[in-house]
Amino acid sequence: MTTQAGTTVPRPRAGRRPAPWVRTRLRSAPLAALLMAALAFGTVLLAAAFPRAVDRGADGALRQFLRDRGIADTKVQAASGLHGGESAAELDPVMRKLADRIGRDVPLASSGRVYGSTVRGREMKNPGLAHLSEANPQLDLMYLHGITDHATLTDGAWPGPPVAGHPLPIALSTAGAGTIGIKVGDVLDNGENLNGPVRTQVVGLYRADDEDDPYWDGLACPTRACATGAAWQTGGIVDGSDLDGLLAWGSNDKEARNFWRLPLDTGGVRADRIGELRTAVSAYVTGRGAGELVTETGRGDLRIASFLPDVLTRAQARYEAAAPLAAIGPAGVAGVATVVLCLSAALMADRRAAELRLLRARGGSRGGVLLRLLGEGAATVLPAAVLATTLALVLLPTPRWGTAVLAATVTSLLALLAFPARAALLWSRPKAPGGWRRVVGELFALVLTAGAVAEVRRRGVAPVGTGVDPLLIAAPLLLALSGGVLLARIQPVVVGWLAGAAARGRSLIGFLGLARAARDSSGRRRPSVLPLLAVLIAVTTAGFGATVLSDVDGVRTHAARLAVGGDASLTLPVGPTLPEDFPRVAAALPGVRAGTGVWTDSQAFLIGTREGSAQVNLVVAEPTAYAEIARTIGAGTFDPAVLAGTPGGTDTPVPALFSSALVPKVSDGPVRLRLPSGSELLLNEAAGVDATPALLDSFKPFVVVPVGPAAARLPELGRVNAWFGVGDIDDGQFTALVRDKGVTGATGLVKVIREAAEAAGHDPHALPGGYTVRTSAEVAARLAADPLQRSAQRLFWAAVAAAAGFALLAVLLTLFRAAPERGAMLARLRTLGLRPRQGLALILAEALPQTLAAALGGALVALAAVGLLGPAFDLSALVGAPVGEKLTPALLPVLLPTAGLTLMVCAGVVAETFVSGRRQLAAELRAGDQR
Repeated sequence: MTTQAGTTVPRPRAGRRPAPWVRTRLRSAPLAALLMAALAFGTVLLAAAFPRAVDRGADGALRQFLRDRGIADTKVQAASGLHGGESAAELDPVMRKLADRIGRDVPLASSGRVYGSTVRGREMKNPGLAHLSEANPQLDLMYLHGITDHATLTDGAWPGPPVAGHPLPIALSTAGAGTIGIKVGDVLDNGENLNGPVRTQVVGLYRADDEDDPYWDGLACPTRACATGAAWQTGGIVDGSDLDGLLAWGSNDKEARNFWRLPLDTGGVRADRIGELRTAVSAYVTGRGAGELVTETGRGDLRIASFLPDVLTRAQARYEAAAPLAAIGPAGVAGVATVVLCLSAALMADRRAAELRLLRARGGSRGGVLLRLLGEGAATVLPAAVLATTLALVLLPTPRWGTAVLAATVTSLLALLAFPARAALLWSRPKAPGGWRRVVGELFALVLTAGAVAEVRRRGVAPVGTGVDPLLIAAPLLLALSGGVLLARIQPVVVGWLAGAAARGRSLIGFLGLARAARDSSGRRRPSVLPLLAVLIAVTTAGFGATVLSDVDGVRTHAARLAVGGDASLTLPVGPTLPEDFPRVAAALPGVRAGTGVWTDSQAFLIGTREGSAQVNLVVAEPTAYAEIARTIGAGTFDPAVLAGTPGGTDTPVPALFSSALVPKVSDGPVRLRLPSGSELLLNEAAGVDATPALLDSFKPFVVVPVGPAAARLPELGRVNAWFGVGDIDDGQFTALVRDKGVTGATGLVKVIREAAEAAGHDPHALPGGYTVRTSAEVAARLAADPLQRSAQRLFWAAVAAAAGFALLAVLLTLFRAAPERGAMLARLRTLGLRPRQGLALILAEALPQTLAAALGGALVALAAVGLLGPAFDLSALVGAPVGEKLTPALLPVLLPTAGLTLMVCAGVVAETFVSGRRQLAAELRAGDQR
């Protein structure tokens, strides 16, 4: 086309379109797009993975907790009376109906199911049978459905139906029969009932295929002889074709019953459905479900029993007590990741500020430009986010996916919208720095933090059943935010003062670096808050969580000592005593700081109190060592001098410690202590204590007397039936000493148990039943092995590592953004004689103050968070035992992770300085300043 002036105006070709925006932008800056996709992938992956990891850890811990309780505490058991003429065939349909009905609401395991009939035990009065004491061995009878699938006959035959007028045929376990001394063909005399003599005949012996099979759990010793109290006990098996034999065995006080045991399938239990499962089981025990089962089975006396509701209540309390620590770590990661995404958007907007303003100046609408920026971000963020979410769902399988997908979606939207939102601010009217909006925002953050902390301290831990307390999780982050706000105000001023002090020195490197650290790239005295906030949140989270874990370790050690009564203890069953030289040899073991043998008696009576007489626990011990043990474990501390007694006759009182409950009841004069043997000892109150190491698990009033004066008056009080010690005591050495010195030479009950164990094929060198050796190290290790604690700790340290990585990334992004301007400055200084080493020192002086200030501020905020929020944390679930201690501030647990994180960030700064500083400096010197 030609105009009048002869100028030719080109006409656009038909079908030509503008170049696609997204493709053009991605091709022009492929590295930036790739880095943005990598950042989105990493943040979304963590956002989706942490909820899945929390769920998997909680489910695994709950299932392990239920498995550790055993079938006895996790079963649902039905029972009804055994009626005449009933056979095992009538029990089968009841089992099917119970399993079908209860299985609709409660996950039931196929292994461990058992049903049958049982009757309470009778004595075996035959002469020549093994006895633990004067008490005769006990025999329980039962019919067990499917026993032939779980046991192998070793001698004789399985029992048949009972025959009137003949002994009831039974089968015994080979181990149980060997222990008690019974053979095939023996007729056992079981006393008499209302119908006359009761006898059984052993027709067969069997061996359990696997004694650890859940089938045998909770039954009355069908696989071996058990030492119950002072008598042996074992179970005999009868035929199920006619159960009248069990009725004939019983009497008015020995009722025969049918039972159906349905064990819980722990693999099908989920932590988020504890409440639903508890409600379902409770309905079958005492609610509507119990009546429905009676109707469906046609058994009017059917009763359902289960300890599951109580066990699940404890499990839920543990889960919710441990949930804050499990959530604090991921919450800290979320805070640091949010800061990094916002920082990345801010740096990208600064880099493209001229381009975005030019687009608006050339007529681009705000909405049109923002849509193109959204499309540009969607091309990089969304594929990475989808891939990361899918990877988290596949690598961490768990039935719950809603929280993970929601967290991934929110993170993806933040990564997608952060840059367009920041770009929109470039077109707003510029505002003076430090305006009233910033002041209002900072005051709002401070007020919000103060309100959250005050509310948490006022109401404490949220009640059980309300789930994770969001306020308790948000409070540490709010404290970190407030700390960042204050530090952002303080840090430039302090660094400016340091720069002024450095200006009076001879070197300009320190002054110039500190002066630049007090300003941002535009020259204002307000450096970027975001990298400082990222480091501060990471340090606060690490320090707070590390303090929790450190306190848990200390409290667990104390709880283990309280459970043991010291660092090592040996307790005996009623009857045996320790050799006279055992306390001396045990106290000489390596690591024992204090140890003493004691005599305990739970059948003593205190005569002459204001209320007449009172049954008490008696403890006879050596005062000095016993006082050291009490002081070490922090229970019942007393001055051993108050128990110093003088020799005298039986009429001379012995000084004694009385439990706090007894002190008001003791008269001013001496009181008499009467022993089960009838002997008496006069006592004078020397002091009152609230606990004593030998009886920490007893609620009965107690009396502690010194062994010297007490044994001088009554020699029977010089015996020893327990030993307690404190120090670094090796578990193996102590157990070996007990086997060699504590049991060797003992007679009576111990000898019989050992001989029976050897006859049954068991280890005769194992500690006999009732001999209990415990050490605080072993108890603490068992408490620490709780999967709930391990899961929370692993998740926390993983979160700390992720938060540290994001904090390092925030610092490096800031350094990369300032690299061109810093390179130009160094190039100019090189022309003035600046040496390369001085240039690197200048960069470090500029970059490190903010990192060090953030680390120090984070440590202080962590200590403040522990002091302010500590009383709201329940440490019992993480300790593994009920404790009353609260979280307290400690310097070392905060300093260690703070120092580690700070060193990592500083190492990253130094590495970036060496790698990029030299390269940029060389480029500037070759090409000059092109800006």
